[in-house]
Amino acid sequence: MAHTSLVVGLQFPGAHSTLAPAGPQSSLVMAGLWAPMYAIAAVTFALVVGALVWALLRRRTAGDVLDDPARARRMGWTVGIATALTAAVLFVCLVLDISVGRAVAAAPGNPAVRIRVTGHQWWWEVQYLDSLPQLQATTANEIHVPVGRPVVVELRSADVIHSFWPPNLVGKRDLIPGEVNSLRFQVDRAGVYRGQCAEYCGQQHAKMAFTVVAEPADRFAEWLAAQRDGAAAPADSLARRGLEVFLGSSCVLCHTIAGTPAGGRAGPDLTHLASRRTIAAGTRPNIRGNLAGWIVDPQALKPGARMPPNDLSPADLRALVAYLETLR
Repeated sequence: MAHTSLVVGLQFPGAHSTLAPAGPQSSLVMAGLWAPMYAIAAVTFALVVGALVWALLRRRTAGDVLDDPARARRMGWTVGIATALTAAVLFVCLVLDISVGRAVAAAPGNPAVRIRVTGHQWWWEVQYLDSLPQLQATTANEIHVPVGRPVVVELRSADVIHSFWPPNLVGKRDLIPGEVNSLRFQVDRAGVYRGQCAEYCGQQHAKMAFTVVAEPADRFAEWLAAQRDGAAAPADSLARRGLEVFLGSSCVLCHTIAGTPAGGRAGPDLTHLASRRTIAAGTRPNIRGNLAGWIVDPQALKPGARMPPNDLSPADLRALVAYLETLR
């Protein structure tokens, strides 16, 4: 399979964390929200620990305080000042949150790549939007974007609440059934960034991952043009037999392969399956053995997944995998 060397063990380059920002939105969150809140929390922790140590050393009892009116007044002032400081700190955090949120949500200045992401239990449908239908493209679990260009993601859910979160690039945004949310981000450094559903959405929530592949504009344009094409006709007899197996099975009820009669919408579009780095929403690297195992018994890799097992003979399974490997 393509990209095998990049995905062995699902090891992606770099730290997948908000502490390693790769774009302006994530940098805003880091510098304008995370860093000051961390400083506030550190100072607050030090003050609280210091107050506890001071109180232990003083060893005063409630009776000692109540028997001394001056001391009781000082204690009341201390509690009042601490309460006021707490309110002030929370207000500062609120202002930081609102200001950073507005900056992150600001409309992009340059023409943006527009993508619709729909959350399913438990995978991501990715559609590249365009006013001309023939220029649209559909894939799954892998989002390609050009470096240095704004991206606007339209977020929808097909079933329950999900949450879209690529931590290196931008904050979380929920996908709510019946509603449409949007998220804007830009990637300034080429690379492969892991994302995750961040809202518990059922049994396989932990295995609902995606990748964002940021690449130079020319490579992105080539990739998108290839995604708009239908599947190439299989060139050898084994792959042709695999296409027959696919079309003669229940696979066609759930999956689409452009250029063939398969037009199911319940599962991911498989037109360019072989070009993706992983299968089952980041569960396994997209290599032959994993693909065969997923086809035969998806419940062994992802219990509760909507895909049923497929009872295929070894010859039919080998042919089907050979065909799917041609879908680049």
